[in-house]
Amino acid sequence: MWQKLSLRARINLLLALVLTLGLGINIARLVLEAGPRVQAEDQSVIRLARELIETMVAGLNEAPDPEARLNQIVQDLKRLRHVSITRQGEAADVSGRTDRSGDNVDARAPPAWFVGLVHPEMSAVNVPITIKGKPGSLLITSHPNDEMVEIWDGIVTQLQIGSAIAIVLFLITSMVVSRALAPIKTLSLAMTKIETGDYDTRVRPDGPPELAAICDKLNHLAAVLGDAVDDKRRLAERVVSLQDVERKEIARELHDEFGTYLFALRAHASALTRIAGASDPNAAVARKHGGAILEQVNALQQSNRRVLERLRPVGLTELGLREALGALLRLWSESQPGVVIEAAIAPSLGEMGETADLTIYRIVQEALTNVFRHANASRVNVTVEPTMSLAAGTHGGRACALVRVRDDGSGLRPDHKLGLGLTGMRERILALGGSLKIASEEGGLTVEAVVPMKATV
Repeated sequence: MWQKLSLRARINLLLALVLTLGLGINIARLVLEAGPRVQAEDQSVIRLARELIETMVAGLNEAPDPEARLNQIVQDLKRLRHVSITRQGEAADVSGRTDRSGDNVDARAPPAWFVGLVHPEMSAVNVPITIKGKPGSLLITSHPNDEMVEIWDGIVTQLQIGSAIAIVLFLITSMVVSRALAPIKTLSLAMTKIETGDYDTRVRPDGPPELAAICDKLNHLAAVLGDAVDDKRRLAERVVSLQDVERKEIARELHDEFGTYLFALRAHASALTRIAGASDPNAAVARKHGGAILEQVNALQQSNRRVLERLRPVGLTELGLREALGALLRLWSESQPGVVIEAAIAPSLGEMGETADLTIYRIVQEALTNVFRHANASRVNVTVEPTMSLAAGTHGGRACALVRVRDDGSGLRPDHKLGLGLTGMRERILALGGSLKIASEEGGLTVEAVVPMKATV
């Protein structure tokens, strides 16, 4: 049940319990102290009454009428509270006793359980007197009920005043708590709006400093989520755009290279058909066309392999990243014999993960493609080695792979904008939690990427 209560209800309930407990402890203390108080008051009153009587009857025999004087003293002492004083042989008159406020004591008797808890005992003391040689005495009888009624009235008053104060404190504190926790409802409504996609929702910082700080954090979170959604939308648009560009590139290569090779093959095949159908076939010409066909088929195979490498690296899963990169570099070396390719690929990169392996491969592939298409370079250096990133970014302190492709070409113009290939690669690396840097200097261009290991998307 406690877990189902709201924070406001929990605070109010705890406050009510504390106030009730404090009031109960105070009342219990008064009740427990009632017995000793009644006993002490009883003894004190009897002692004072005895001393008073002894003082008043000291010159009794010197009075003109000692008997009348004694009766007057007894009558005057009836006004004493908590005791009754009678002459020997007379019954004590306990009727009509009043407290300090003038109210009848017997009319406001405490409850039976309180009387049973205090269990007062009446005490009686004889004070001997002598009137003209005739012995006598005055009887002092205590009445603890008088003190007990006063104590009970005090307890009732304490309970009434304490309850009123506790209720006022409870109401004031409940109001303060309600006002202090009011921003929580606003925060809840704002979170609901953010959950539905309304990232423009903002909460006015209000309430205690702790809740105001939470409001600021929620506003910042909403802004960050809004930016992330916008980035995700732009990335999705860029992915679609890159896919369209990739399809166009593949279509262009199929048209420009495959179409050319197929047209040449068809021409040579037609020539061989004509030679074979002649009455006197020319073997030298047939061999020439056959050799041309072999050259075209070889070129067509290389183009086909290059297109397949762009779509999906052959042997990356089966052979591993190091062997796949080696095959890629050999392919470029065969197709670009005028460019020296130097490679330094670490033999132990660790378990990078399929996504990270593919990303590293694509970085090298895209960088080399740009080098051979635009850089006019004569030398390219490719480095892939493990590293530990200490940056404070998303991959700070994680094991990573450093990928660096440096050429001695013309570099980038100051107003050059990155193409779709490198732009898409940068977004892919950032999605993995890595980083990409492109530095253009007078001596060439350097593409450097940091890819976290075991990266997944």
